[in-house]
Amino acid sequence: MSLRRRFFAATYDSMSKGTEKAGLQAHRETLLSRASGRVIEIGAGTGRNLAFYRDGVELTVTEPDPSMARRLERRIREHSRPVELVRARAEELPFGDGQFDFAVSTLVLCGVADQEQALGELRRVLKPGGELLFIEHVRSAEPGLARWQDRLNGVNRFVVHCDCNRSTVDAIRRAGFAITELAHGEMKKAPPFVRPLAVGAAVPVTP
Repeated sequence: MSLRRRFFAATYDSMSKGTEKAGLQAHRETLLSRASGRVIEIGAGTGRNLAFYRDGVELTVTEPDPSMARRLERRIREHSRPVELVRARAEELPFGDGQFDFAVSTLVLCGVADQEQALGELRRVLKPGGELLFIEHVRSAEPGLARWQDRLNGVNRFVVHCDCNRSTVDAIRRAGFAITELAHGEMKKAPPFVRPLAVGAAVPVTP
């Protein structure tokens, strides 16, 4: 594991404190309060979402990065609800088909190595009628800002290990989901090229 990734994991919460207070935390709380039954959250990071799940949720979280997973384990121990932690990539979820009522991705689909494969896995593990809840920073609809996202994407990938110019909502549709709710906004207090935000829900389309 690289020194850069260890540093990122160690500083993630402090680096994101401003954006959380400026509205991102409110998005998490509102969206995740809908989740019920058996829930899988991919790329749970340091466990920012744990406080916002309702009582009674049967929660499984995945995290492939060892440094993030250690911090996630500590945060899990701070909560009274049982949480299953699985160290797995979003592209290779070790679960059978149709296992979960809800799937959650918050600021993860920007950073997975293979977005199409990760979304395919989320679709596969959801039960019929299950729902994907997402908060993702995305490619801007404003052409000028989108060009800046393309120019700065290499720097962003180096610093925070994700792409700032992915058309993630379109990718969700291509993966076989129907978007049922979608709100566009911005991550306040974040650099302009990573501010465009998509918050929503999607359901698998029946073949």
